[in-house]
Amino acid sequence: MTMSQPASTRVAFVHTGAVVIEPVARLRAEHLPDVVAVNYLDDRIVADLGADESRESVGARLENLVSAAKSSGAEAVMLTCSSISGYAASLESAVGIPVLRIDEAMADTAVSEGGRITVIATLATTSAPTTALLHERAALLGTSPTITGVVVDGAFEAIVSGDRATHDRLVGDAIVAASADSDVIVLAQASMAGAADTVSVEVPVLTSLELGIRRLGDFLAR
Repeated sequence: MTMSQPASTRVAFVHTGAVVIEPVARLRAEHLPDVVAVNYLDDRIVADLGADESRESVGARLENLVSAAKSSGAEAVMLTCSSISGYAASLESAVGIPVLRIDEAMADTAVSEGGRITVIATLATTSAPTTALLHERAALLGTSPTITGVVVDGAFEAIVSGDRATHDRLVGDAIVAASADSDVIVLAQASMAGAADTVSVEVPVLTSLELGIRRLGDFLAR
């Protein structure tokens, strides 16, 4: 089902990896066909978050991107990377435009579905922010789930080199292994969504993209 918006509605997506742009664009076209999208990419942010000498630059760079989005006429900005979700509130305050997190709807679903949540990531810099988001949303719901983090070695390197098959196999193996001790599995990065389709397990495996785009539609419809 699509959500009709005024033709003039413009939304900006801030990405930290080019691999996410196409699936986000496809879902935006499917669910929000009347929304005009503009994309901003800084593909060094994830690496810089992991380096002491460059981490401090990330906030200012994101503020520049969100400011550019506002100047372009965007009515809202969506951050498509869990590694930068924690910046949403400060960016919204600093720039004066709504800044949404693509993984928030996924987190809300996860904390409402089970007491044992496993977060699977391919980067430690994404695992920690996703876990923090889950705790935040659980507190709002009044629940206290047990959250376990798993970082899949080699998967990130595989996908950045263009080897999606290896990435999906490694993440798929991690999903199967985690399913025995989990009520719900959360894939921390939007780029991991395809791996969920490669395996079948008895517990929900949540990804952020479609849930996030649907929440964006709900926000724009207010």
